[in-house]
Amino acid sequence: MKILLVEDNPLTAKGIMYLLEREHYDVSLAENFAAALSMIAAHEFDLGLLDVSLPDGEGYDLAGQIRAKDPNIALIFLTARDNEEDVVRGLELGADDYITKPFRNRELLLRIRNVLARRHLVSNRVQVGNVEFDYDEQNVRIDGAPVELTALERKLLGCLLENSGRIVSRERLLDEIYSASGRIVNDNTLSVYLKRLREKLGQPDLIQTVKSLGYRFKGDA
Repeated sequence: MKILLVEDNPLTAKGIMYLLEREHYDVSLAENFAAALSMIAAHEFDLGLLDVSLPDGEGYDLAGQIRAKDPNIALIFLTARDNEEDVVRGLELGADDYITKPFRNRELLLRIRNVLARRHLVSNRVQVGNVEFDYDEQNVRIDGAPVELTALERKLLGCLLENSGRIVSRERLLDEIYSASGRIVNDNTLSVYLKRLREKLGQPDLIQTVKSLGYRFKGDA
């Protein structure tokens, strides 16, 4: 999934790129209006994340030129301009969403996923083996039968499923718990959550412990 990020603040851009690349998005950065137009002319993108206030123009005008070049691209404004007139203007221009800064990382990822799902670029339902997770409904099923999980357990399972077959670090999973609950927990607490999750799934080997590295959901489960 290819994303064009248009952001002139280097620190903000670095943080967003790190977040998105950690989720395995292919991200290209344009630091101004002109650079964004050059990238759009040379490459195809699935989604544009646009700041409104750019050093050489406005994101609103940029959105119009991007739409003219590629009517099918998804667009999200990501900006500190949060007054009602700006939000309405952005949505009237055809943006798929309008997110104001500061934002929470998981909220940004969820809203990106929702926009891409609405455009049928990704599914909001993940299935690995006999385990199915519907992100819209927050339902987990095994062989079609519902499994009751807590919000934190669903958060951990969702992260593992999205990265099925790949190692997810303990630090990443601890971040997931913090983003869901606002609580910092230690390694022992994470181990307890994962133990309970394994028990509820009824298949302990689905979530593998990779010594000194983290955990992996079996891609061939």
